[in-house]
Amino acid sequence: MALSFLLCAALIWLGYIPFGHSFSAARHIADPALKTTGVLDVFQVYQPVATYGRENSACEHEILLMDHVFASSYGKPFVGYYEPPQCDFDTVRINITVTSRGRQYDRLAIMYLGDAEVFRTSTAEPTSNGIVWTYIKEMSQYNALWKEEQKLIFDLGNLISDVYTGSFNVTLTAFFSRQGNVRAADMILPISAGRSTSNGSSAFIVPSDNTTTAYQFPDSAARAVVSISACGQSTEEFWWSNVFSGDTESFESTVGELYGYSPFREIQLYIDGLLAGVVWPFPVIFTGGVAPGFWRPIVGIDAFDLRQPEIDISPFLPFLKDGQEHSFEIKIAGLNIQDDGNATLSDHVGSYWVITGNIFVYLDEDAESNSSEKAPHIYAPAPSLAVNRNLIKNETGGNDTLSYSVIVKRSIAISSLQFSWEQSLEYSNFGLLNQQGLSQSNNQTTYGKVSITNSEAKDSSDEVTFVYPLSVNTTYNISDTGLAIDAKISRGLDIEATALLGISSYTLTSEPLRLHTMQEGSASYRSVTGGSSTSSGDTSDTFESDNGQLYQRTVRAVNGSVVLDTDDTNAPSMCGLSQADQNNVVLSSGRDNIRSIIGRGPGNER
Repeated sequence: MALSFLLCAALIWLGYIPFGHSFSAARHIADPALKTTGVLDVFQVYQPVATYGRENSACEHEILLMDHVFASSYGKPFVGYYEPPQCDFDTVRINITVTSRGRQYDRLAIMYLGDAEVFRTSTAEPTSNGIVWTYIKEMSQYNALWKEEQKLIFDLGNLISDVYTGSFNVTLTAFFSRQGNVRAADMILPISAGRSTSNGSSAFIVPSDNTTTAYQFPDSAARAVVSISACGQSTEEFWWSNVFSGDTESFESTVGELYGYSPFREIQLYIDGLLAGVVWPFPVIFTGGVAPGFWRPIVGIDAFDLRQPEIDISPFLPFLKDGQEHSFEIKIAGLNIQDDGNATLSDHVGSYWVITGNIFVYLDEDAESNSSEKAPHIYAPAPSLAVNRNLIKNETGGNDTLSYSVIVKRSIAISSLQFSWEQSLEYSNFGLLNQQGLSQSNNQTTYGKVSITNSEAKDSSDEVTFVYPLSVNTTYNISDTGLAIDAKISRGLDIEATALLGISSYTLTSEPLRLHTMQEGSASYRSVTGGSSTSSGDTSDTFESDNGQLYQRTVRAVNGSVVLDTDDTNAPSMCGLSQADQNNVVLSSGRDNIRSIIGRGPGNER
């Protein structure tokens, strides 16, 4: 609790935010109104990134990358210029600290070095008295970019109006050192829209954008891994709760039009039109999702650091090293369900997904070109799809209850003479809408196992398994006086991985990893027509991670107050936040219908 007391004291008496850990610089709060009691310390439960003191490093340097206020910032990202420190570093960590006060939705934010996305995060929703959060992230996997001068673009689209008053004051610092870190990729090739020359965000918007990018590979390329960063927005933010396209108007008179293409999504990577692998996304929930009371002050799993799943394309290298350019394309698929119950992958989905990718290339001058070797052998049959739905009408003939289920299985194997990449994936979602659509539940599980085998290496195989359980139950009550939401949630993330080549953008480490995290809770939301809104909640977060260093933490928050934290050194405090403030957090008067709540995304202009 000492750290939290110092943080609060600094906020209240000095108006500064201490960086903590080895980040010694203090940053000024742009809004002097935050120098009052009641500033809420918001946080994500995650394994702290190790930081080092000067006695441990032959090179240590700290650079302020950005100190910027995002107010009316749609289409107006921060643009800065980065120069590498004049020392031989191999380790980079960034510290992002954000403050906000007023009314505001959650917003999506992306950091680019040139055209390459290197960090995707989202904002917490502020309170009338203000919030603050800090997140420290490992960034050594991007050393190939950090070693060169770069245009730094940080895109956080925000909207200020007479209703939405909260700006986001963001400070970003990079800390460089030399620690004998693991090998990083020698080249990073972005799969992006490439808008840095015009000072724009390089993310693709799918399905509207053409996501094709082309590159020529050097003969010395020995390994190549593609990371994919993707999350749904607007009608796709809660894709896991979507219904079959034929059922979107089932409850239009009560809750409005629902969103389609089923609750299943697949992200596909193509090389020269050949399927190179797929990603089944983690169901990230941002800080306004389902009911805002879940996420104060504990935010959702990975909300401050969205993982980037990886596809190893090393089996394609002999094919790619022929001196010609080869195309890379990312697609999103849902499901089309016919009247007879047959299901197929859809060519597109709703609006919209924000997507980029990076190709991490590892060079070896002794690597053989094998340019005469043809494309790898690809075994990628269509996924096994089993769907079911049942619509029940009430006594007056109106639609009353809709139940549906989706079960998907898929196996992919891609091999060359040296490498073999395999994926085994399973998915299920059981959905129910009753009370004429005013109550909805979804129980979803995603399981995957991926591996890359190198026939010429001593440590021949790297493997990652993951499980994403999700259960959400939500009931709405609509009346002339306002809207009420009552919700329960249980969700988790489990990852087991062997040691990987370089620092993985998915496991966030190069070491073997065992990760288990689970969030459970209940929340309520109340809005008065034409008036203010309140949200309360009770959320528990259990976290255990072991990447060579075991870290365990259990936190419980009730109505904005942390009532249990097994890691006292990191425990945030309410800094004198009154019980009235905890129970009566003013949000906005804009959430007066269900679609405005479950149909928005952090990146949407509102």
